[in-house]
Amino acid sequence: MRFDIMTLFPALVENVLSESILGRAERAGLIEVHAYNIRDYSKDKHRRVDDTPYGGGKGMLMSPVPIYDCYLDVVSPEKNPSARRRVIYMSPQGSVFTQAKARELAENYDDLIFLCGHYEGVDQRIIDEIVDEELSIGDYVLTGGEIPACIIVDAVARLIPGVLADAECYEKESFTDENLLEYPQYTRPYDFRGRTVPEVLLSGHHANIEKWREEKALEKTRAVRPELYEKKMQELTLLDAQKKKKKTKRENP
Repeated sequence: MRFDIMTLFPALVENVLSESILGRAERAGLIEVHAYNIRDYSKDKHRRVDDTPYGGGKGMLMSPVPIYDCYLDVVSPEKNPSARRRVIYMSPQGSVFTQAKARELAENYDDLIFLCGHYEGVDQRIIDEIVDEELSIGDYVLTGGEIPACIIVDAVARLIPGVLADAECYEKESFTDENLLEYPQYTRPYDFRGRTVPEVLLSGHHANIEKWREEKALEKTRAVRPELYEKKMQELTLLDAQKKKKKTKRENP
């Protein structure tokens, strides 16, 4: 899978995404990460990419022209033959990014193109012209879209087959079930400052371990994210009702 990031700070995203698991994945050819400096496409002798907004107001707004020229370079056929691509603008006004969205992007696209705004954002016309979707990582404002873009690249890339050593690494974790957090996990030593590993995890009884994990996942979700817990309870109640209905039909054909 390919990730193209249009930014004023390419070194920032390159430094983040070249490390650890994603760095190894890129070196192995499982993903491609390309950062484009929007300033390189400015026709201004000082490489300016921003100007004051029409109608007044504080701050500077990124001009659509260098962004569009950068975009044309990103999608040029000789450089980028990807057919299934999506352009994402990182914006606090966008839909909040979720694990479900990460799966959707990983499964449906070969190339994700990120536009990272800065200053007061970008001219609306470039959004209207090239952007397919606006995404946010939360209801707060950052100085630029680079860190959010890196977060989404990380979340999507780890779902690409081969990026993680074992598919179970992401199949059984928080938000794989959208309304359930992950159960607590333990490793050596057995005793850490008087806190010991739950005995069920040492039992070797896989059914009991799985039951314990399910219970603890529910407890964790209830304590930390009660709104998700309520959704999970509604989901379980509905499933239980469906099972009872099917059982009744079998017993009373």
